[in-house]
Amino acid sequence: MNSHLTQTAEATGSVAQNIARLNLLAPDSTCSTDLAASPWDTPAGYGPGASQEDQIPSGYPVQGSIPEEYLKASDEELDARIVAAKATLGDKAVILGHFYQRDEVVKYADFVGDSFQLANAALTRDKAEAIVFCGVHFMAETADILSREDQAVILPNLAAGCSMADMADGPSVQQCWEELTALYKDEEDDGRMPVIPVTYMNCSAELKAFVGRNGGLVCTSSNAATVLEWAFERGRRVLFFPDQHLGRNTAKAMGIELEQMPMWTPRKALGGNDEATMHDAKVILWHGFCSVHKRFNPAQIAKARQEFPGVRVIVHPECPMEVVDAADEAGSTDYIQKAIAGATEPTAFAIGTEINMVNRLAAQYPQHNIFCLDPVICPCSTMYRIHPGYLAWVLEELVAGRVVNQITVPKDQQGDAKIALERMLAAKP
Repeated sequence: MNSHLTQTAEATGSVAQNIARLNLLAPDSTCSTDLAASPWDTPAGYGPGASQEDQIPSGYPVQGSIPEEYLKASDEELDARIVAAKATLGDKAVILGHFYQRDEVVKYADFVGDSFQLANAALTRDKAEAIVFCGVHFMAETADILSREDQAVILPNLAAGCSMADMADGPSVQQCWEELTALYKDEEDDGRMPVIPVTYMNCSAELKAFVGRNGGLVCTSSNAATVLEWAFERGRRVLFFPDQHLGRNTAKAMGIELEQMPMWTPRKALGGNDEATMHDAKVILWHGFCSVHKRFNPAQIAKARQEFPGVRVIVHPECPMEVVDAADEAGSTDYIQKAIAGATEPTAFAIGTEINMVNRLAAQYPQHNIFCLDPVICPCSTMYRIHPGYLAWVLEELVAGRVVNQITVPKDQQGDAKIALERMLAAKP
């Protein structure tokens, strides 16, 4: 499935090298060459990269120290140890690698894809006792919800989180829900709910359970439009979190006016809106975003068109509305990959998504000119925390019969979260 990936690092150069080179051209960037450092040297917070300016919440997962031998091992030694551990474990372990993961880790993955593709791919390995998820925390939680009770889901570095997912927490969403419920309680009952909660896949298991309990469901960037259609059949409005841009771009494409999409800012009464605005609302957007995708802007697209006439611009729908409007196409990571794979003639592609995936596609399809829109090239700094040293450690612990860094969703969340995910599965685009 991913045999081409082993050559990717050699063909493209490392992400860290690209960051270092491009920061010489843009010294005032919020990106940092410190991302090239080992993840065990990562400072407090989300770390360097596009998300370094985001405020990290209290209670953020912390990765404890691992044996020094993994910290000091060379790339060649780690490679040999990972390969040997995989061979020893055989079918007992399956390694999942997200599209945005660094090449030095993805090359060991049995499956490569987006978060939900990977969670489902793991289900095809019946003999797997351990699912090693090389992604971020919410992805491992989803895998745990969907996997069997006798399977252990492992996140090699517990500090690999997601700043967007952290922008919507359980208490804040519950407070929002209570305010909306009180506001809409006197509306005429026409058989539809006053508001349906919809959460993007990029959120905690706690919030997936919340939408499952309250008549809502989860969406991906691939089926967001179908999910909104499902919700509008059952409710008058949608509360969409945590990513405002995916919600706005999807609803706008469905013909919903911007005036009907107020922003909900946590810790403000009615999210900072008046009652009339909220009564007229069709989609209530949570004040959240992806730190990587918010960096893209229309000027980058204009520059790409000037330098490469005829360029095909494809961006992720987590990008701001102005970027999606200026692009030729917008779609999920899977959409982007399939669009490039389906191009029959040599084409220039300007891509608006995380750089690891863009570099990998450039190496896989050398007949095309594939490049990232962002001249600074910020990777997902938390995804980058999955280092071969951590992967070697968790695999060798499995060989020794020990499970470390297991991700377990509380029992009281699993049932409702699974309902929300099953509704999403039924909402096929």
